[in-house]
Amino acid sequence: MKIFLTGSTGFVGKRILHDLLENNYQVRCLVRKGSEQKISHYKNPVLVKTGIDIVNGDITDAASLDGKLEGCDAVINLVGIIREFSGKGITFEKLHYEGTANLVKAAWSQKVRRFIQMSALGARPDGKTQYQQTKFRAEACIRTSGLDYTIFRPSIIFGPGDKFVNLFANMLKIQQFVPVVGNGRYQMQPVAVENVSMGFIKSIEQKDAIGKTFEVGGPEKIEFNQIIDIIGDAICVPPYKIHIPVFIMSTMAKMLAWLPFFPITKDQITMLLEGNVCDEKPFFKHFDIKPTGFKEGISKYLSA
Repeated sequence: MKIFLTGSTGFVGKRILHDLLENNYQVRCLVRKGSEQKISHYKNPVLVKTGIDIVNGDITDAASLDGKLEGCDAVINLVGIIREFSGKGITFEKLHYEGTANLVKAAWSQKVRRFIQMSALGARPDGKTQYQQTKFRAEACIRTSGLDYTIFRPSIIFGPGDKFVNLFANMLKIQQFVPVVGNGRYQMQPVAVENVSMGFIKSIEQKDAIGKTFEVGGPEKIEFNQIIDIIGDAICVPPYKIHIPVFIMSTMAKMLAWLPFFPITKDQITMLLEGNVCDEKPFFKHFDIKPTGFKEGISKYLSA
């Protein structure tokens, strides 16, 4: 069975690509020209026999998808961004909605009926941010397409190479303090990348996963303050938290949004404050996956 995979050079994509190959799927990766080397390490004698094919293209360019899905049995779309760079044409509308719409049309025209989508927890039509709204519009496009779809809405995903846990771990190693927006009591539900990946893998051939949307969170709902404490404990650095009033942080984020290294945007602050939790049990039960706890999971790679 051959899978057409987008987003294979990203954090989650690399794990899903690895697990697809480990489970004997053939994979065709859509990669933007010049990014091939990001997955070239999968071209080794052990995995090449499993089957990996790299093709150039971009889901925001409909013409670049012509003929690229032919011969595939399913699409896994992982493309997404967490912040916009409008000056470079990188927007939520373009990547999340237009790109997904292009991929849906390509799947139909090239006779690929199975479509598995990475969305996000909090996606909804009345979301407070463009991130949430465009994620939902992409879902709506898929639901009305007539394709055999499955949609996953994960919370924050952690694992080796993530940009969430590692950001704060590195911050603590350097300066031993972490800036916290507001009181830090908003809840999150971090989920292990291996749990998310296994949901995608198991859904491919499960008929009873078709037409369903799964909210995906870890087994614990954790306040942000606690998350920082757990990260500090994992690297043996007692964290000092500096609580910054919401209006000050929001103003700074708005003023410095154009700086790619500024760690948070105004929209991300909005989503942070509203929390990011769900009922995770249906996901783990449906796919028969043993959930990885946050402390257990990060200890494996932060202490390595």
